[in-house]
Amino acid sequence: MFFSGNPENKRLQEHHSMQTNWKKWGPYLSERGWGTVREDYSDTGNAWGYFPHAHAMSRVYRWNEDGLLGFSDRDQYLCFSLALWNGADPILKERIFGLAGGEGNHGEDVKEYYYYLDSTPTHSYVKMLYKYPQVAFPYEKLVQENRQRTPHEPEYELVDTGVFNDNRYFDVFVEYAKDKPDDILMRMEVFNRGDKTALLHMLPTAWFRNTWIWGYEGGPMGDVLGKPKMHLEASNTNVIHVNHPSLGKYWIYFEGDAEVLFTENETNTQQLYGVANNASFVKDAFHNYIIKGDSKAINPQNEGTKAAIHFKQQIEGGAAAVWRVRISAKELKDPFHRFDALVSQKQKEADIFYADLHKDLHNPDMRLIQRQAFAGLLCSKQLYYYDIGQWLKGDKGSTPSPLRKHIRNGDWEHLVNFDIISMPDKWEYPWYASWDLSFHTIPLALIDADFAKRQLTLMTREWYMHPNGQLPAYEWNFSDVNPPVHAWAAWRVYKIDAKLAGKGDRNFIQGIFNKLLLNFTWWVNRKDAEGKNVFQGGFLGLDNISIFDRSQPFPLGGHIDQSDGTAWMGFYSLVMMKIALELAIDNPVWQDTATKFFEHFLRIAGAMINMGGEDDGLWDEEDGFFYDILQIPAKHARIPIRVRSLVGLMPLLAVETLEDELLHDMPVFARRMGWFMRKWPNLAESMACIYHTGQSKRHLMSIVTRDKLIRILHYMLDEEEFLSPYGIRSLSKYHQKNPFMLDIEETHYCINYQPGESDTYLFGGNSNWRGPVWFPINFLIIEALQKYHHYYGDDLKVEFPTHSGNFISLGQVADELSDRLIKLFQLNENNERPFFGNQPLFQHDPYWKDYLFFNEFFHGDTGQGLGASHQTGWTGLVAKLIQQRA
Repeated sequence: MFFSGNPENKRLQEHHSMQTNWKKWGPYLSERGWGTVREDYSDTGNAWGYFPHAHAMSRVYRWNEDGLLGFSDRDQYLCFSLALWNGADPILKERIFGLAGGEGNHGEDVKEYYYYLDSTPTHSYVKMLYKYPQVAFPYEKLVQENRQRTPHEPEYELVDTGVFNDNRYFDVFVEYAKDKPDDILMRMEVFNRGDKTALLHMLPTAWFRNTWIWGYEGGPMGDVLGKPKMHLEASNTNVIHVNHPSLGKYWIYFEGDAEVLFTENETNTQQLYGVANNASFVKDAFHNYIIKGDSKAINPQNEGTKAAIHFKQQIEGGAAAVWRVRISAKELKDPFHRFDALVSQKQKEADIFYADLHKDLHNPDMRLIQRQAFAGLLCSKQLYYYDIGQWLKGDKGSTPSPLRKHIRNGDWEHLVNFDIISMPDKWEYPWYASWDLSFHTIPLALIDADFAKRQLTLMTREWYMHPNGQLPAYEWNFSDVNPPVHAWAAWRVYKIDAKLAGKGDRNFIQGIFNKLLLNFTWWVNRKDAEGKNVFQGGFLGLDNISIFDRSQPFPLGGHIDQSDGTAWMGFYSLVMMKIALELAIDNPVWQDTATKFFEHFLRIAGAMINMGGEDDGLWDEEDGFFYDILQIPAKHARIPIRVRSLVGLMPLLAVETLEDELLHDMPVFARRMGWFMRKWPNLAESMACIYHTGQSKRHLMSIVTRDKLIRILHYMLDEEEFLSPYGIRSLSKYHQKNPFMLDIEETHYCINYQPGESDTYLFGGNSNWRGPVWFPINFLIIEALQKYHHYYGDDLKVEFPTHSGNFISLGQVADELSDRLIKLFQLNENNERPFFGNQPLFQHDPYWKDYLFFNEFFHGDTGQGLGASHQTGWTGLVAKLIQQRA
């Protein structure tokens, strides 16, 4: 989609038509490269222990780089970021710190405050903020205190340590602005928020990703011949000359008095392992030079593969300092002429771009929320490099453990990733997750539909998708099963793009549909164990929502017939049917395929209600709810898991409406659909019948009939059950006083309402689906309610909230839920934002209160943001909700 009349629109058009590569440079550096699966070459698969944070300053990465408020080219040959030192820290601040998976009382957890404040889709303008304490950063205190806390206690956060008391910190703002695709202006402005003068060492740093030490003549990518050099032309010209055999020549200009430091991006093996270094100068040289005073650590020849511009300044209390750097592919005579004016111009162009989007959005606070949500999405892009075949074999000259193939991902040797990908979170989750990515693309489609489409298509490429049709889950185990939302995301992006651009991208939707046919077949063949159209699926994305770890073997050799897994497949079938009918507008042959998916849906709907004509469905008529069923064949046992959770709400998602005129235009589909329903009347009776037209002569296909819908909504809209002030809870509050318990063979299982962080270590303990509010499922529920309203209209009204006596339409319910989710971020009557919780610094301090986090999930009662603090990916859906409500 392209808005008219603004410069960013022109850049998007030029990039889309491949005239100019405006996205060559961007915020593609990860916030964390250590502790990742890619860097784990251990015998045990302990990624956090094999490459810990303590190694990151001294050890070269194999697969990617990380940095603080960074920027890089899309191949990450040349990287830029900041290093800082306040004169008190034990190490240079070069990257974001957090707790490893085994250190936090709720799993891995970032322990810093940084914000993505603004970005255009081409990254022609980007603004970020890092809050840097002026006292020693409490690394050990954070680790020790969190390690000794139990899962029942809150996390110990950086603000709890007192390092921000009396405003003794720096606000470090970094702006990147592109005058041309290869001309990047970097403006750093630092405010001393305290009242006393404080020292700051500021080191804008440039380095090459190490592509030369892995035993290949041309580097792992095959195109870096020899060892590239970065060298200073002259000590008094304020310029660093960059020469890279693939990237070419660049000039890095800086303003003001500074000392330029050089070293090599090579591992300090002497420091880490007591083994002599291969290079005379190593990665942690700037730390050793500045903090330890080792003058021999840096290269006196002023050349290397890593360089830093070392500024040092005393900043008075309440004052600010500004530094300017420019990176250009052309030699410039006066690089700082109109520098600030150019940065200001790019910021104004960003304002123009978002003003188009905000033309119907008049509330300034809502504009702020949406723009920061978009900034988080755009700044969470990252170069993701992972060649599993090479990772399993090891690099030349290395002998990896024979156990590697059996630890993880041994059957994904075909997978080769080297792309800019939207990450869930560049610290907590610096790896893509295919189902997260699907949700990311929905708000992204509003501002850069081309990128959204490319992300979805990428996951279906033959070097991503498994030959058997499975989509890769995430690097910890690509074979894990995520909910099948890819087709839904493709359809929604297609429709959003068509609405904004005036026509749909048929090449995109047909191309991805062909690949999704393979994925759907994989699901049917692999996850319907008994061929009854009831699915097991395993993980299915909802982590600890069950009393069992659903990705592990079940008690007594049993298995679970999953309400959510089966409903997801009904949902998948309907979306595929809808896409096939769209394609059939141009080519009637697709009507056959649409019929096939209609039949799949009908059989799944029938199975959920009553699988084989006996009392073995997933619907509980007495309770009026869907449940998982534990099947134990050895004991001929069938045990309903009577937990009211999202598992039982998922069948609501399997709903679609068809316009009457569409059926008239699709005679083959309509005829075969009619034959199938006459042939199998028992299946037709199990769903909302397509023959009964509703509003505007629409037809409805849904797993739930009107009666079942009303009964489920009775629970879902009850404030003592699912309905939170901030959306739909993942587990009913009913289980706070009524936990579900099950005893099998002397093993006791229990699940209860936990509205905040998880109090178990199931799935690592860093996410919780036993009570909190989660954006992605809420978003899908809202869409489902809108579809039901399209069919029933005002003829169907439900009590909202339950027991209130207030009856509204399902469309109004969808609006109410949208408003509750948006309210998480909005200033309320107390001028507070609920997601900040009860932290007064965040709520009221003028230097904190308007900088937003987009958390992984939210407390089911208070709305406090929990889990990963920057999971803008799917929580960025708030941007789409705001746009819809506007």
